[in-house]
Amino acid sequence: MSIVKRSIDGATAQRMIEAAIEKSRELKKAMCIAVVNEAGQLKAFHAMDGAGHLAIQIAQDKAWTASSFGIATHVWWDFIKNDPPLLHGIVHTPRLTIFGGGYPVVEDGQMIGAIGVSGGHYTDDMEVARAALEAVGAPVT
Repeated sequence: MSIVKRSIDGATAQRMIEAAIEKSRELKKAMCIAVVNEAGQLKAFHAMDGAGHLAIQIAQDKAWTASSFGIATHVWWDFIKNDPPLLHGIVHTPRLTIFGGGYPVVEDGQMIGAIGVSGGHYTDDMEVARAALEAVGAPVT
């Protein structure tokens, strides 16, 4: 009658934030970083000094999107680009983000959370998010 689900803990979320900040500084980019649990609820957040205020919500939306189906945000584009009903419909779903910077956090094959990064070009955001995943030993999908 019930299931057991794993969830990212606060210490791991904070280590991801710290690794993302370090990578962002290397790139000389001010980023916003959001970590959510498996249900898409905000677990940790950091807005670096100088990050654009639009990046605050985008980082959270990228993490939420990655947690919604357990896939990276950049995967959405290939999934919808040749499907007109999806291409013209699903992009109007609130919070759905279809460009890079959001990744699920997976442990032993189970999604336990997700990270979203915003503040640079989406390729920079992806690089920062991948560094955070690598810092905690999570696979990069």
